[in-house]
Amino acid sequence: MELWYSLVSLLPFEWAQPGTMYFMKHALLAVLVISPLFGILSTMVVHSRMSFFSDALGHSAFTGMAIGALCGFNEPSWAAVIFAILFALLFNLVRRRSALASDTVIGVFSSTAVALGIFLSTLGGRSFTKFNNLLIGDILSVEPAKIGLLALILVLVVLLWAGSFNQLMLSAVHPALADSRGIRVFWQETVFSMAIAVVVTLSMTWVGLLVINSLLVLPAASARNVARNMAQYHLISLLGAVAAGVAGLMTSYYIGASAGAAITLYLAVWFLITFLLRKKG
Repeated sequence: MELWYSLVSLLPFEWAQPGTMYFMKHALLAVLVISPLFGILSTMVVHSRMSFFSDALGHSAFTGMAIGALCGFNEPSWAAVIFAILFALLFNLVRRRSALASDTVIGVFSSTAVALGIFLSTLGGRSFTKFNNLLIGDILSVEPAKIGLLALILVLVVLLWAGSFNQLMLSAVHPALADSRGIRVFWQETVFSMAIAVVVTLSMTWVGLLVINSLLVLPAASARNVARNMAQYHLISLLGAVAAGVAGLMTSYYIGASAGAAITLYLAVWFLITFLLRKKG
């Protein structure tokens, strides 16, 4: 972290000065790690028409947090990660073996997960207020250890994306054709879903459950408006996510607003700009 502190001290901000406001320096590093993750995963989510899947995963992660708290875990977020992974696996299994549309299956799982989470968190007359921070998030509370974990996940996601990009895209566009070419569609989708589950769960407490789905939709939706090929599509999505992440954090710090909401609003403005710049016809 000392190298990061030295690099940040070169920035022209009062909080960047050496020996001060480490929480802001940690938050900036977290944004620079989380934003590329959302930018990359966003392209897969939008291309696979799974825009509400991350929302359902957020609900499942909330349920996992409630289970972890109920069991007395010191770190309930690990229970949330495990529950979200199991949720993603079960979701893909049901979707694969059911004739129901994906959005219908997502609706079933999402509503069940949030109901279970509320039931468990209020069981025995407990107060729901201790989970309020999950709804809004607080990126200034991020810890260096969690940033390191997310950085490792970023590397793994990039490797997954680079090694399985063609298979993932073909599986999303034409599953039957992908199957006929020997691609294990179920496991491709499951690994992809589990990657989203881990990222959503670990970043939920910093970004906020209420807006986390938009961070997995808006970057790629904006890129799709102006991109002319797949390379531009992914690059614009990634760069837009990073730019909105940094701008949202700075805005949050200086005006005292929620960082997750600020990032989302910047992404919404970016979507509007790209929509107006799109090639018509």
